[in-house]
Parts: sequence; structure tokens; C-alpha cells
Amino acid sequence: MLDAVVVGAGPNGLTAAVELARRGFSVAVFEARGTVGGGARTEELTLPGFRHDPCSAAHPLGINSPAFRALPLERYGLEWLHAGLPMAHPFPDGSAAVLSRSVGETAASFGARDAGAYRRLVERFLPRWDTLARDFMSLPLTALPRDPVTLARFGLVGLPPSTWLMRRFRDDKAKTLFAGLVAHVMAPLGGFATGAIGLVFALAAHARGWPVARGGSQGISDALAAYLKDLGGTVHTDYEVKRLDDLPPARAYVFDTSPTALARIAGLGNHYAGYRYGPGVFKIDYALDGPVPWTAEEPRTAGTVQIGAGSAEIGAALNAASREGRAPDAPFLITTQPSVADPTRAPEGKHVFWAYGHVPNGWTGDLTDAIERQLERFAPGFRDRVLARATAGPPELAAGNANYVGGDIASGAVSGLQLLLRPKLSLFPYATPHPAVFICSSATPPGPGVHGMSGHNAAKAVWRRLRQT
Repeated sequence: MLDAVVVGAGPNGLTAAVELARRGFSVAVFEARGTVGGGARTEELTLPGFRHDPCSAAHPLGINSPAFRALPLERYGLEWLHAGLPMAHPFPDGSAAVLSRSVGETAASFGARDAGAYRRLVERFLPRWDTLARDFMSLPLTALPRDPVTLARFGLVGLPPSTWLMRRFRDDKAKTLFAGLVAHVMAPLGGFATGAIGLVFALAAHARGWPVARGGSQGISDALAAYLKDLGGTVHTDYEVKRLDDLPPARAYVFDTSPTALARIAGLGNHYAGYRYGPGVFKIDYALDGPVPWTAEEPRTAGTVQIGAGSAEIGAALNAASREGRAPDAPFLITTQPSVADPTRAPEGKHVFWAYGHVPNGWTGDLTDAIERQLERFAPGFRDRVLARATAGPPELAAGNANYVGGDIASGAVSGLQLLLRPKLSLFPYATPHPAVFICSSATPPGPGVHGMSGHNAAKAVWRRLRQT
């Protein structure tokens, strides 16, 4: 009998398996797709030689993850590559704000009226970032805070809505860039704890940047899987699990799946019936004949580029998708250009690029024209560079990754109490009514992102149980 079986070979499932195997437990992973990766894969989606990431591409939380940093993933091929700037946010007038490794450069891009306010906001937390990140991403009850005072101060600033935090800025450049940071998790700007989301992304950039993995996000997953195999674990792909009886006997079963899939497979009935899924996304992967022709200079060297003309436009786009049930007329876009940092991702002189906008959960329309109109506002002539495109709306995203219910790449609405207390209001979110069944996906704290911390935290709950039995 195995000690643990993990269902789903995304970053969280693989991290949970590694953490258990490191502690001497026998572990096997079962994955429905033909390769490991979940939300961290790399495929030739458009043309031969153009290597795209179907979901995540830039990894501020990955390089800053306490779980990943404790593992020897570099020995297994993971290499982080950095663009000249972690992120840029252009404006219609040809200027841009930036999120740089340098706090000073970032503050200066907002203008003199907001530079000091931004410095005061981040500089109080940056020296304690590593401890704060561990405390913030280990909640709840997986580890006692190492610095409860800093964590409490962070909570005072971050738990109110981001709209409150943005009141300290006088001009819209700083507000717009910060609104875009919050929108990475598709949360309405006025929601509970959205200030913390923006702060985490900003601090992560200043601490270690927003890198890509050499060769694509698949490199993260492949490194985790290779390390797991060296620890004695096994990985089985092309193995769809429909019920617990499909799996070998084990003392514990750990699911890197959506809560609803777990309930169906494990026979938990309506246990997660109240779990809410959030907006979906419409994503386009591009093969380009050259770099994106940004009007502003700063985006040309940035790994990630946010597209939204102002904080009001971003807020309206988020509200349309999450509250009004319609696709926005001017979508807020998150774009990445991995080949700026990693030329191996495309043939010489060519580039890969992706963009996505928010749409209602399960939306079946086509946002291509609206996305490309937005891109042309800030990069005139963009369409002329397109060699090929691969589009994926909510149905296609859900078909490619069962955790993306209705196209929700966050695996659950990141709003209200569900931002922190997910998948249920519980002090033990990784446990289920079945004593041998656990959940470790992005539907558990600390939530979405390629960082492995949900798997790391769940593994703690599992090994504590295994040691008791």
C-alpha cells in the first residue's frame, strides 16, 4: 500500500508529492493529460518552433515561493530568465509607468506627486519580504507566523479594498498600474483584501523580479517531476480518475483538482456546493514576425505588459466580466512577451506573445477583435506582425484543464471571504469530510499562481495525519 496518491500533476500536486517523498513517504501521482504541468505547460500552439505557455508564463510568485526556494529545482533544469523590466504599463499618450526591480525607478515613473507615497508604501515591508511572504502564503494554521508584527501591519494596509489603498496616490498613473496588479487575480477593485494582492505583486517584483522559465513554464513542472522521481516517487500520465476505486490503495489521497471534481470523485456529495467560480478569460497566443511595436519605450524591454488606459477603464472591465455578466468593450489585458527574455522560445528574429482579457464565466463569444483593438491603441501596427494566432475562450480553457471551470484560471472566485478562506470557511481547508482525502489545488490558500504553496501547505496536513496512523 502506498502512503499517498496525488491526483493531478500541476505545480501544487507535484509540490505536495515532493514534500511527502522528501519525508520518506511512498508517493504516486496520476495525471489525466499526456504530460505533467497543469497550469505550467509549454506547447507549440501556433507554428513549429514557437513555444507558447497555454496558461502561466511570468512567475513573480514562483521565484519568490518559499516552497520552490527550498527545493533544488535548478539541479533539475529550472532556470529563471529576466527581461529588462519585470512589468510596464503604457498609456495612450505614449508614456508608461513601470514596475522595476528598483523601488526608486518605479516611484519615479509615477511622477513627482506620487513617488514619495509609493516609496513609503513598499519600503516598510521590503526588508522583511522573505519572512512576510512565508507568513502570508502559509496561512491558515500551517505554520506559526515568524514575524506576526509585520504580518499584522501588512494586514492593516492590505485587507481593505484596493480602492482605499489607492487614495494615497494623487495621479492616475500610480492608480492604474496598481489596479492592474489587482486585476491579475480577476478581483473587482473594491473587494475585500484586494490591496494585499497588489502589494504582494509589487513587493515580489522588487525582491526578485517577474521572470520566465527558460524554455517555457513546462520547465518548472518538469523539474518538480524529475526531483520527485529521484526521491522514489512515480508519475503516471494519461490516467483519468473518475472515482477513488480507479486509484491504488493508499493511506492518503491528495487532489490537485477543483473542489467540485474532488467531491464527484470522492463521493462527497454537496460538500462544496457553495464554492463559487469567478470570471473566465479569453486568451490569444501569437506567433509574431518581430517584437510588439509598442509606442512607449518601456514595454519593449518588459516581460509583462498591462493594458488599460486608466484605473476607471480597468475597474469597468472587471465589473463587466464579474458583476454585469458581459464581455467588456475595452478589456483590461495582461500580456507577456517571453521571447524578450528567452530568445529560444521562437525562431531567430521572431517572437511569442500572449494576451488575455476577462469575460464572464462560461462565456462562448469571441473577444479577438476587442483584444486586438486594445493592442493597436498602444502598439500601432501590431496586427501586421501576426504570423499566426491560437485563441482559447472559457470552453477551450476548461477542456484543456479541468480545474479551469468555466474558464476561471484562478480555480475559484478570488473575492469576498473566498479570497482567503477557500474552498470553505474552515480552519483546516486542506482536509475534507473523508479522513483520508485532502485537497491541494489553487482552490485552497494561498490561492492561484504557480508557486506550489497550496501543495506545500496541504502536504503538511497529510504528513501529520500519516504520522498519527
